[in-house]
Amino acid sequence: MKILILKPSSLGDVIQALPVLRLLKLHWPDSEIHWWIDTAFAPLLEHDPDLAGTVHFERKRWGKLIHWPEMIRSIQWLRARHFDLVIDLQCLARSGAFAWLTRGEFLIGLDEPREGARGFYDIAVPRASFGTHAVDWYLSVLDWLKVPVHFNFPWLPVQPAVAAAVQQRWSTNGKRWVILQPGARWDNKRWPVEYFAALVKAMGGEYADVQFAILGGKDDQPLGAVISQAAPERCLNLCGQTTLPEMVEWVRLSHLMVTNDTGPMHVAAALNKPMVGIFGPTEPHRTGPYRHLESVIRVDLPCSPCLKSHCTFEKPLECLKAISPALVLHRVRQYLPRSA
Repeated sequence: MKILILKPSSLGDVIQALPVLRLLKLHWPDSEIHWWIDTAFAPLLEHDPDLAGTVHFERKRWGKLIHWPEMIRSIQWLRARHFDLVIDLQCLARSGAFAWLTRGEFLIGLDEPREGARGFYDIAVPRASFGTHAVDWYLSVLDWLKVPVHFNFPWLPVQPAVAAAVQQRWSTNGKRWVILQPGARWDNKRWPVEYFAALVKAMGGEYADVQFAILGGKDDQPLGAVISQAAPERCLNLCGQTTLPEMVEWVRLSHLMVTNDTGPMHVAAALNKPMVGIFGPTEPHRTGPYRHLESVIRVDLPCSPCLKSHCTFEKPLECLKAISPALVLHRVRQYLPRSA
């Protein structure tokens, strides 16, 4: 059995789709599974024990006509694999077209009407309801394939070499680490950075032994700098400093994460880590930390969740500003024992 999974992005979506891979491999242990993924996120899967390989989607390059020969060669390579099963979990027009062009024996995908990708599939799997979580929607594909659904597997297997490298580079052992995730793809998903700094200060005395690791991309470095100023001797600004596998291992070794609605939040959920998830414009029942919705903090407003990338409320970003550092600290106390 040769299988191709298409889920190129984003980070959180790829993490949430991994149970599909795990269960396919458990059901068909001799299967050869490849994953079509955006080059930016490929390091996350490069050494995955259940994958035969990854196929890179060069989104930025292939947007230019001059690079189309690369895309054609990639399609030809995939056609030569003669896949028995192709699964499109991205459900966009481009992923549906790409999946169809591979000429697999059977093509199944998610039914997202606004993109029209369903026209490429042999079977289009609808979302059960508006509130159906993304993970459950992905897993519903397996019902059509008669693959049993359970969670008796490691969602993100440990990478010993990466974990050792993290320890060697940052001397993480023997410390209690709290991960802070101040960035997010949308600005209006970001809890005010000043609130993160205030939280660090408020945790001072009763969490005297806690160290803070601030995760994020290069663009988040200024956010990390603001937070670090609250307690320079206890904060480690890792924004732009870690690879994706290193980020995963940082979350694995942590004791708690305080996070916006963003990719590393889903890593924490996959690793069953205690967390405080701060939500504003998005709907946690659809895209929140899977099986950890009790960790979410949000406020009820007439406009929330708006599912929009720009705030239009009369009080800008009130859905986030109304969540005070004191409220988050109260939730932190529920998950993290205080210092002796």
